Amino acid sequence: MTATATATSLSRDPRQIWRRARGILLALALLVIAGIAMALVRTGDQHGRLDPRSVDPNGSRAVAQLLQDRGVSVRVVTTLDEATTASGPDSTLLVTAPNMLTGHQQAVLRATMERQGSRTVLLAPGPPSTDILAPGVTTDSPASVRALAPQCSLPEARRAGTVDLGGERYRTLAATTSQACYPSDGLPTLLRLKSGADSDVTLLGSADILFNQRLAQQGNASLALQLLGSRNHLVWYLPSLTDPSATEGEDSGEGIESEEDFFGLIPSGWLWATLQLAVAALLAAIWRARRLGPLVTERLPVAIRASEATEGRSRLYHRSNARDRAATVLRSATRTRLAPLVGIPATEAHSPESLLPAVSARLTDGDGTRLRDLLFGPAPADDAALILLADQLDALEREVRTS
Repeated sequence: MTATATATSLSRDPRQIWRRARGILLALALLVIAGIAMALVRTGDQHGRLDPRSVDPNGSRAVAQLLQDRGVSVRVVTTLDEATTASGPDSTLLVTAPNMLTGHQQAVLRATMERQGSRTVLLAPGPPSTDILAPGVTTDSPASVRALAPQCSLPEARRAGTVDLGGERYRTLAATTSQACYPSDGLPTLLRLKSGADSDVTLLGSADILFNQRLAQQGNASLALQLLGSRNHLVWYLPSLTDPSATEGEDSGEGIESEEDFFGLIPSGWLWATLQLAVAALLAAIWRARRLGPLVTERLPVAIRASEATEGRSRLYHRSNARDRAATVLRSATRTRLAPLVGIPATEAHSPESLLPAVSARLTDGDGTRLRDLLFGPAPADDAALILLADQLDALEREVRTS
C-alpha cells in the first residue's frame, strides 16, 4: 500500500476569502459607525445634566450663577454623608435624582429632612422614592412638560406665574397637609408638604425649570430662584453610584432597588434594538440551517456525465466544508468495491469484523490498525488530509486488484 501526497487545489485564495467575509465586515463596520454617531449626537444632551457647573443645554449653570449673584452660596455634594452634614436650618437641600437612592439612603435622608427648620426640594420623585421621602403621596401616570398656570395660593407660584412643568403627577391622602399647584389634567405637578416642625418638602414633577435651555422661558427662573434661594445656603445633591452609602443595607434586601435602577438606566431604545437583533439572528439561523433530509430519486431531463456529477457534488461539499461527509462517501464506495474482490458478501461490506481480515490477507503489508483507520477512521481535519485519504483509498483498491 503506497501513499501519495499531492498539493491541494481546493484551498481558498485571498480573493475567495474576501468575497465570503466582506458582507460580515461591512455589517460590523456599519454597526460601529452607527454606535459612534449615536454616542457623539447624544453626548451633548446627557453630559452634566442638572449639574450647576455645566453650561450644556440640560445643565444648571445659569440658575446657580443667578443664586450666587443674590448672595446664596451653592455647594455641590455627591454623597449622602456630605448632603446630611451640610444641611441645616439656614440651608435648602436640593435632591436632583431621589429615585436613584437606595432604601437605606432614603431613610437616612428622610431623617435629615425632618430636622427643625429644614427645607428640601425633590426633583421628579416617583414610585421608587415617594413612599419614604414623601409619605402619604402617590404618583399617577406622567404628563408631558408644557406651560402650566399655578392655580394655587402658594406665594412662590403666584409670583412666578406660568412655568414649564409636567412629568410626575401626585395624589395625596386626605390627612396629608399640602399645597398643590400647577395641575395637569386635574393632578398637581408641584406639591409642598409639611415634613416636621417648621420643615417642608417641595416635590417638582419635572426638573425642566432648572435647565439652562429653559430657564429664560415663562416664569421658570422666578420659580427656581424662589424655591432654591429662600435660605442663605443651597446644598446641591447629585447622587452618585460610587457613593459608599449606596452599598449599605444590602444584607437586609434594601440594595435590590439599586440593581433594578441599573437596568432602568439603560435607554429603552437599546433594549428594543437588542430584541430586534436577536430576532434577526434567529431568522438568519433558520435561513442558513442545513436540512439534510432523505434522498429523493428524480428523473433527470438530460443525461449528465458521471465526471460532471462528481465534480459538482465535490464542489458542493467544498463550499459547505463537508469534509466528513465527503470522506464517508469515499470510504463507503471503496468498501463496496473491495468486498467482492476479497470474497465478502455485499451485505457485510461495511462490517469491520468481516471486511478487514479479508483485505489484510490480500496485502503484503497488512497493518490492521492502519487499514482500519483508512477504511473506518475519523473525518480528516482539513482539505489536504481529505485529498491524501482519497489517494490512499485509490492505492489500496489498486493493490487489492493486482494481488
